Amino acid sequence: MVWWQVYILVFTVASVMALVLTPICEKVALLTEFLDKPDNRHSGHAKPIPVLGGVAMFTAWILTIIGGVTVVFSLQMVKLDGAVAGYLNTVSSISGRLIFLCLGALLATLLGFIDDYFQLSAKVKFGGQITVSLIAVLLGGMRVSLFIPNEIVTIIISVFWILLIINAINFLDNMDGLAVGISVICMILLTIVAIISKQYFIAALGAAGAGSGLGFWFFNHSPASIFMGDSGSHFLGYSLAVLSAGVTYHMPEVSSTKLTCLIPLFILAIPLFDTLTVVLIRLFYRKPVYVGDHNHISHRFVKMGMSKKNAVMTVHLLTLVIGIGVLPLMWGDAFTTAIIVIQSVIFLCIITMLQFAGGYDIGKMQKK
Repeated sequence: MVWWQVYILVFTVASVMALVLTPICEKVALLTEFLDKPDNRHSGHAKPIPVLGGVAMFTAWILTIIGGVTVVFSLQMVKLDGAVAGYLNTVSSISGRLIFLCLGALLATLLGFIDDYFQLSAKVKFGGQITVSLIAVLLGGMRVSLFIPNEIVTIIISVFWILLIINAINFLDNMDGLAVGISVICMILLTIVAIISKQYFIAALGAAGAGSGLGFWFFNHSPASIFMGDSGSHFLGYSLAVLSAGVTYHMPEVSSTKLTCLIPLFILAIPLFDTLTVVLIRLFYRKPVYVGDHNHISHRFVKMGMSKKNAVMTVHLLTLVIGIGVLPLMWGDAFTTAIIVIQSVIFLCIITMLQFAGGYDIGKMQKK
């Protein structure tokens, strides 16, 4: 067995887990009346929809990881490729970090779950997100250094990154299949980067996250039979933040420029741009940034005449195009890198023009 087979196996197991667990969570939500009512933020739906998708995804993800670690520690790797077996022997050295990263994912999911049920205030919710972020950074070893030698600055940047991505995915959860589809695409691209960087364990975590998201997507795409809720957006956002920060983008022996560190920004460009846009609009009109509206890119495409399904598909394709377009940064020289960055920025400018084409919607502000 070689590495690509390991990734496919992890991705497949997580997908199957999510395919099995999602309908179970759907039935549990119906029995316990854990539902999103039509008068809540998903007002486009005529009937109550179960809200336990995040629990299904997290459970599929963590069971896949537990299963993988169990296999590593319990079986003799005599049939594995030599390189694979050599790396698997180092699992024990990272087990401490892995435990805390998984704990962070659990707490992020739990925070979203509690918010789905009790509707936490913005301050309490943000405080919980900071706690989760600190666990990942201080105990899980997650770092976004940006070549800054100061440890305190690095910690602050890392915590901010997790908070940003969690809330960006939370903001994008406004149409069936939108947030989970974007998350799966971004996780697959980040997994590819991890593979190129020969960071095999990070790649395996990414494959598990992408698989669990894909399995859930089959029940969440339009018309959705179950929503992910804040538990799902928190889990996916946390996973994306950890995955994007865990990959080493600058490899001096391959690339002559440090601009490769822009790769996660472009892979996650759509959720980041969308978040920046809606936050600026809300601030301009003196609206709370945590209160939802219909100024997201998906809503704007609908205003331009697209159906909701086509709007979601368009956003997914934009995410894929930008993400794939920046992958060559991994091995490009300075000139190639500059061309790719300029091209990506121009593409984002076009998206921004589309976002502003339909004007603003400052009415019907809803609590996230």
